[in-house]
Amino acid sequence: MIRPARPADRPRLRAIQTVSLAEPWPELLETAVDGAGVVRVVTAPDASGTTADTAVDAASGDTDQPVGYAVALPKDEAAYLAEIAVAPAHRRQGHGSHLLGDLLAGFAAEGFERAWLTVRVDDRGARAFYETHDFRVRALLPHHYEDGDGLELVRPLQ
Repeated sequence: MIRPARPADRPRLRAIQTVSLAEPWPELLETAVDGAGVVRVVTAPDASGTTADTAVDAASGDTDQPVGYAVALPKDEAAYLAEIAVAPAHRRQGHGSHLLGDLLAGFAAEGFERAWLTVRVDDRGARAFYETHDFRVRALLPHHYEDGDGLELVRPLQ
């Protein structure tokens, strides 16, 4: 299931961010959850109907815990996809594709013209993921990351 992030999701999202990203940016996640961006989470129930890899909130019975998230920052006619991260135990199950598809469909419906993001030049997995979702290289970004170059990828939405 995909849903908007809630303030109560912060600890779980931060944990996913920490293990998933080479250069985590906690401030981005915090301000986005507070409403400065669009944050969607994906949850994944296990066979027993509870969310795998997470503790159930005993007080509320909540099993709706995130296993991945995406942060986007819409501005003018474009949406910047700042982060997509999925917990290691839940990767390669389509969660990232579902999150990305949800964001792109929402932005297209709102009239945004394009989506864009950055990836490390040497991150072949991320590049292949985004290429399968019709993103194309628009520019080389020398020294974009602390330890290397980046690429700007873009995809039309209309």
